[in-house]
Amino acid sequence: MARRKAKERADELRGMNDEKLATELSDAYRKLFTLRLQLTTRQQTNTSETAKARRQIARIRTLQRERQLAEAFGQGGGK
Repeated sequence: MARRKAKERADELRGMNDEKLATELSDAYRKLFTLRLQLTTRQQTNTSETAKARRQIARIRTLQRERQLAEAFGQGGGK
């Protein structure tokens, strides 16, 4: 069941254009900062939220890198 949710999140991100993906990444970094601040000031007790935010950032950056490589190999002739 957890794999299905992760796949749905990845598919949702794949449907976004580059600008929307960059905005989503910025929001994820902002959320991670907020969560770290809340954990430090003991306002947040759910420590798994920071891991979820880091995974979201990793998903977005992976998609951006995939697109960057696809563009590079698509234009460069594919070595």
